[in-house]
Amino acid sequence: MTTVPGTQPAAKLQKNLVLWHIIIIGLAYIQPMTVFDTFGLVSQDSHGHVPTSYIFALVAILLTSISYGHMIKRYPSAGSAYTYAQKSIHPNVGFMVGWSSWLDYLLSPLVNIILADIYLRALFPEVNNWIWVIGLTIMMTVVNLFGARFVARFNSTIVFIQIGVILYFTYKVYLLLTQGINADGSLDQSQYQLWSIAPFWNEMTSIGALITGATILCFSFTGFDALSSLAEETKDTEKVLPKAIFLTALIAGVIFIISTYFMQIYFPSDPANYFKKIDETQPEILYAIGGITFQTVILYFAIVTVMASGISAHAGVSRLMYVMGRDGVINKKIFGHISPKLYTPTYNILIVGVVALSAGFLDFEHIANLISFGALTAFSFVNFSVISRYALRDGRTKTLKDIISYIVIPVLGFASVFMMWLEIDQLALKIGLIWAAIGVGYLAYKTRGFRYPAPQHNEHE
Repeated sequence: MTTVPGTQPAAKLQKNLVLWHIIIIGLAYIQPMTVFDTFGLVSQDSHGHVPTSYIFALVAILLTSISYGHMIKRYPSAGSAYTYAQKSIHPNVGFMVGWSSWLDYLLSPLVNIILADIYLRALFPEVNNWIWVIGLTIMMTVVNLFGARFVARFNSTIVFIQIGVILYFTYKVYLLLTQGINADGSLDQSQYQLWSIAPFWNEMTSIGALITGATILCFSFTGFDALSSLAEETKDTEKVLPKAIFLTALIAGVIFIISTYFMQIYFPSDPANYFKKIDETQPEILYAIGGITFQTVILYFAIVTVMASGISAHAGVSRLMYVMGRDGVINKKIFGHISPKLYTPTYNILIVGVVALSAGFLDFEHIANLISFGALTAFSFVNFSVISRYALRDGRTKTLKDIISYIVIPVLGFASVFMMWLEIDQLALKIGLIWAAIGVGYLAYKTRGFRYPAPQHNEHE
């Protein structure tokens, strides 16, 4: 890069993140305690087989995480699926993937504010919820202005306490079950017994229902793919980031499966029998297991955990917007700006903060389903990108290892994602397709009726 004498070089993202930073940011983004929030919805949709839905989701996520690893090694850029599809398939395809992912990423900070608002309303029902929405949005925005490494340090303690809370909660559930107690009163009359496989599979199991549950749970794993947006801030990106993405998904998945196994035994029937609002179950689950004191203490901490997740989500979307702005597919002066003092995409961070205020009007279930639409789009095209880049363009099909790495695994990854596409919420699908249609219209304008490819960033500028 050449610099005109007397001018300062353009500010860039700084490489200062290592493996543990990335895993911590990913786990904070995933927010392990989300397991309590999604339990009611997924138990209803999976017909009482939440841990199996998590297994379905985890298999799809792990296969896709391998594809992310391949693409990061080739394109260590903050653009994630957007960049991979752009470089490996076609710039216009990349734009549409980025546009769809933008919906997923942009809504992720909102859902965390919605969850925090749910917990705060349970603790302080007399306080107007807009006080919480505005205050939490301001805090989330300010923390992000100081950079990804600051985000990692802020989140590290919170993540370890979250895991500790889930372990303690699971232990309390286990103790109740060993005493023959469940939410219906007694295990004796329940189809789900301790150490049985019934919570995973029984005569009532439906593959379609399990996949429907897994589709919602894509929301729970969205942090793993957002880590790829930190590529330009990670030391030894090609080695560290693929490992961090796989480990983040695996650690979260194991936590989810073990904890929901015991929860499903304790709450064996229709979740409507136990919860007033099945999309706001965390307060009621905590109360059922530990009583009012336990509920109050954990809800206070849960507010902090969802903010940690929201802060990580905020970081991810602001960097996707930065890469799309740097490319010039959206306004470069605004979205492609990096602060020369803070080395963060400050304009994007502020824009995301403004959008996050809409959390005051929205509900958890619809936002989670919309996030799943964007996530499934990104996952699908990352798997396609591996096949296009390595197998078709580079001809990496001459050895068994190459065939497995660049054809078999991404095909299996896409197949598992495709099964979730078949069970996606219909309203989310309609809204997602409308969003995509707007993107096609904008792309047609930007490329003068598709006569030119969407613009791309020149690394040597």
